Amino acid sequence: MKIIARNLSRETTEEELKALFAEFGVVQSCTLVMDKETGKSKGFGFIEMPLYEARTAIKRLNTKRIAGSVIRVKEAEETPK
Repeated sequence: MKIIARNLSRETTEEELKALFAEFGVVQSCTLVMDKETGKSKGFGFIEMPLYEARTAIKRLNTKRIAGSVIRVKEAEETPK
């Protein structure tokens, strides 16, 4: 399942994001979205995990305060191709 994590601290690294979700199971992929011009985080990222583990991570992490920010975590919506 693909998850989106929003409202991340701009200082959060991709490694920290992966470690946060790894507490709930196998992280198949983790991508922190970066601004092309500044090279800094845009404050959101995508994580892929097996279904059951992803649902647990969403339930436990949504609205949790991480690095001073209350993060939003939910299933990512598929974009039409």
